[in-house]
Amino acid sequence: MQHFLPNGQILELRQAVPDDAPVLLSYFRQLISETDFLLYTREEAASWTVEDERDFILSFSRDTKDLLLLAFAGNHPIGTLSIRQNTFSKEAHLCNLGIGVLHSYWNMGIGRRMMTAATRWAEQHPQLEIIQLGVLANNERAIQLYRNFGFMEYGRMPKGVRQPDGTYVDNILMSKRVKPL
Repeated sequence: MQHFLPNGQILELRQAVPDDAPVLLSYFRQLISETDFLLYTREEAASWTVEDERDFILSFSRDTKDLLLLAFAGNHPIGTLSIRQNTFSKEAHLCNLGIGVLHSYWNMGIGRRMMTAATRWAEQHPQLEIIQLGVLANNERAIQLYRNFGFMEYGRMPKGVRQPDGTYVDNILMSKRVKPL
């Protein structure tokens, strides 16, 4: 689906395909270099290869229970959203969400559009009932985005994430029910 961004560019949201691996790897490395809100380090991102990225994409495309959504402005990836269904049968109604947007595209509604698409996808999924995620306590923009989509905090791991500089940040656990009981 396509949307117009405030800067005049066209935003396209679509599922990732293996041929996206080279540009997605470049995007991933840039994203990691711009923020410490994600769990990967710059060193971990630098060690990934195009083949690793292709395998990552394939792990989503092999199974309809997972989603890897890409946001493109022109031919450039500017955002990603992933949903992974839990693998244990007793937790198959749960999935984990992760999202990232390049800094130069913050405050343009990209996260909101990806969250809307992901929520709709999860609502149509035959097994998923609850989306859960972890967010760093100092990531106020993401927390507000999740709250706007009806996510509620259900727990907190004090000092759950150790940043590369040695400081600690609480990891806030949030969830949203996408299907009624």
